[in-house]
Amino acid sequence: FLLFHILRLALDFVFQMTWRPQYRSSKFRHVFGKAATKENCYDGVPITRSVQDNHFCAVNPYFVAVITECAGGGAFLVIPIHHTGKVDPHLPRVCGHRANVLDVKWDPFDDFCIASCSEDCTVKIWDIPQQGLLKDLTTPRKELQGHSRRVGLIEWHPTARNVLFSTAYDYKVMVWNLDTTDKLVKNPVRTICLHADVVLSMSFNTDGSRLATSCKDRKIRVIDPRSGVLLQEASCKSHKANKVLYLGNVKMLLSTGNSRWNQRQIALWDQDLSVPVLEEDLDGSSGVLFPFYDPDTHMLYLAGKGDGNIRYYEISPEKPYVQFLMEYRSTFPQKGMGLMPKRGLDVHTCEVFRFYRLVTTKSLIEPLSMIVPRRSESYQEDIYPMTAGCEAAMTADEWFTGLDKGPVLISLKPSSELLETTPVKALGIMPHTKQSLNASNLLPRASLECREAKPSSEDNGWTSVSNRCEAFISPPKTERELLQLFYQQQDEIRRLREELNQKEVRIKQLELEIRNVRNSLGAS
Repeated sequence: FLLFHILRLALDFVFQMTWRPQYRSSKFRHVFGKAATKENCYDGVPITRSVQDNHFCAVNPYFVAVITECAGGGAFLVIPIHHTGKVDPHLPRVCGHRANVLDVKWDPFDDFCIASCSEDCTVKIWDIPQQGLLKDLTTPRKELQGHSRRVGLIEWHPTARNVLFSTAYDYKVMVWNLDTTDKLVKNPVRTICLHADVVLSMSFNTDGSRLATSCKDRKIRVIDPRSGVLLQEASCKSHKANKVLYLGNVKMLLSTGNSRWNQRQIALWDQDLSVPVLEEDLDGSSGVLFPFYDPDTHMLYLAGKGDGNIRYYEISPEKPYVQFLMEYRSTFPQKGMGLMPKRGLDVHTCEVFRFYRLVTTKSLIEPLSMIVPRRSESYQEDIYPMTAGCEAAMTADEWFTGLDKGPVLISLKPSSELLETTPVKALGIMPHTKQSLNASNLLPRASLECREAKPSSEDNGWTSVSNRCEAFISPPKTERELLQLFYQQQDEIRRLREELNQKEVRIKQLELEIRNVRNSLGAS
């Protein structure tokens, strides 16, 4: 017995000396959340008191839109993204609804267009001036009337321009074509009547050919958004789904909700939606879990309503499917969340995601950056693959006729690095004058004459853009004109950057085609 005991102790000692914990090799294992400082937050925002389980906030690279508390109707604020600090209580608002606003969403292909829905049973489309709101905006560009009860959710199509989806408490999902000249649209292109209760969330797959919904009747449905045909339906007694989200790159669905023991829970569904391939209980809190997914980094974020926690995971198409990474904790609970598009991130700081947390206890909008720790401050290409840009892949008519296309991808490489690798002739800069690439050389073309200006014979086509536009652009006289000029310059720089990115993508495609032709000729 003594020898056996000594042998067992020796084996335990050897096992402890040789065993090492197995860590997954992942570049996102140490991602951390960094909250903005007080001066970089938006302070004094009268955030809505609505109990709707929505985000109440929408963000793009130019503006932050947030639904506010308002007497005598519905309103929301549109704040320029760089106007941080104390928010002016008399800041102009968008206040054309007759009842509380429930949801707002920016057009993914137009940074100055936003849609809103309200308890007044309407959806409205608004055009925001480039310099921001200078007075209250009460007249929308379009008004969509068709729902008989309050409209709770709206979603833009991810790849087709001017296609909008709305769902209301009449249990209907309506599909709208905004490519019309009518200011008042009363007839949707399609009305989907497949739900027996209120629709709680909507999510598209990558190319927008499938629409997933979660409903108050505890069922998840996958629908053809063009025809309105029900393709799949799923329900699970052990999981009451609240929010549903398409995980595009792994072709799975994720739902958040509650277990039969009222624990907050996530469930992962494969393509047949028969039973969940994964169910995981998280905690016993009562707030809704908002899911956010980044298809570029394969990271899933779960933000709880009513608490300050944000969990993040890495998703893979094989078991164990969901790998927990870390959790961000804050003592201030969030009521809703806005999400910055990938093209608005600061790539110099290795920022891979950015939330805008609505903190009602402090009347504050707090930006929260998710950062990959890297020593180098240069552009890290491995964590920024090609991502969806702000150009639509097709028109509304093309989509309604049956065409499906994936998003138009762009590179997030900074403009300075793009300009360093771009011939100066492509920008119209004179090489012999040694002009620097600054904003004065990239001024927006302010008039028809400037856009049609042609080089003279003596400069051989190398006259700078600023020289050709000098006669047509008057210097700003007021602060408002200076701000407007600044936004125009930013828009022109962004347009040039997108053109360069698209040309790079086209060059890569042509190189691949040439390589395939050479391989086929060599094989023959």
